[in-house]
Amino acid sequence: MTHRTRIKICGLTRPEDLQGAVAAGADAVGFVFYADSPRYITPEAAAALIAAVPPFVTTTGLFVNATLDEVKRILAIAPVAMLQFHGDETAEQCAAIAAEVNRPFTRALRVKPEMRADDLLEYESEYRAASSLFVGLLLDTFVDSYGGSGKVFDWSVIPANLAPLVVLSGGLNAQNVTEAVTRVRPHAVDVSSGVEQGKGIKDVAKIRAFIEAVRKADAS
Repeated sequence: MTHRTRIKICGLTRPEDLQGAVAAGADAVGFVFYADSPRYITPEAAAALIAAVPPFVTTTGLFVNATLDEVKRILAIAPVAMLQFHGDETAEQCAAIAAEVNRPFTRALRVKPEMRADDLLEYESEYRAASSLFVGLLLDTFVDSYGGSGKVFDWSVIPANLAPLVVLSGGLNAQNVTEAVTRVRPHAVDVSSGVEQGKGIKDVAKIRAFIEAVRKADAS
């Protein structure tokens, strides 16, 4: 049976980009609630986009070092279905926030050059033990700033038994995602800058090309 890699388009800010992502076959869409990000969206603007998302497309909110009160305030306006933590939050902090708002969550792990397979497994195990609401790691490239890096990391560090559980991110685009999916076989891929014409402004043609490239890998 052919595996179908799930696809998330992150950093959406405009209705036309949301519509393009959904029409192209995205499984999930992401909204960045980190004010310092060029892809930041206000909860009110996100709420309008969320209202236009059809059934079975997962809405995700990206948070960086947000307090419980901040997360609750945002979700009261923009009720995303899943949380994505990208800051310096501990496993206990992520678990506590997720439990309080009753949302599943993913945890971004920015993979440093010196990291090895055991480091990833240990990190995943820590979060798995901390909360039943934890659904998996999102593996991104390490940079000093928070959010997307636009750069790939060494995919070979991902252990084979962890790969089917992770979301692969970091510098993906239509040109390299077929190779990434073929080599790693992750559960899902997450893209933002790789399908943009400008920061926070998506290119629907690039979204379509990205999704087609993922499906090419799935068929191989």
